[in-house]
Amino acid sequence: MQQTPLKYDTEVKAGGRVEFEVPLPPGSHVTVLVIGSDNGDFQDLFLASQSSLEFWDNPLDDDWK
Repeated sequence: MQQTPLKYDTEVKAGGRVEFEVPLPPGSHVTVLVIGSDNGDFQDLFLASQSSLEFWDNPLDDDWK
């Protein structure tokens, strides 16, 4: 049986409550996996990519004669 995952980004409400609507009929059985998110903050990856770019900023590599 093929299963198509659905992804929902939402906030946890008071008391640890999470609510969202799914396109499934009432009575459907579902499995819910909860994974904490950093709200798309990729600052650490951005900084890592910037530091690796410095390697290519080398005047010795600019002379292709």
